[in-house]
Amino acid sequence: MCRNIKTLFNFDPPVTAEEIRAASLQFVRKISGFNKPSKANEAAFLAAVDEIAVIATRTLHSLETNTPPKNREEEAAKAKARVAERFRGEPTLDTRFGQGRA
Repeated sequence: MCRNIKTLFNFDPPVTAEEIRAASLQFVRKISGFNKPSKANEAAFLAAVDEIAVIATRTLHSLETNTPPKNREEEAAKAKARVAERFRGEPTLDTRFGQGRA
């Protein structure tokens, strides 16, 4: 899955239309390979985003769960801690100069 597409189901506060649209846009960007489509492809690209947003909205509203909703702030803090742990102390590759740095 694309790293920029986040789980949207079962959160408090609930997902917004803007979040669904942003996830739909990321999905269409991923499958099309376009960050921004050419003028020739713009209408098809935007139509795909709209259609996926409608389907995603319908799907999210039809899902059911017995678990309590997750708190967005708590989940974001957990994700941030996982990222910090993952990249703590790892050398990174500076591709501009072809050298690693610690």
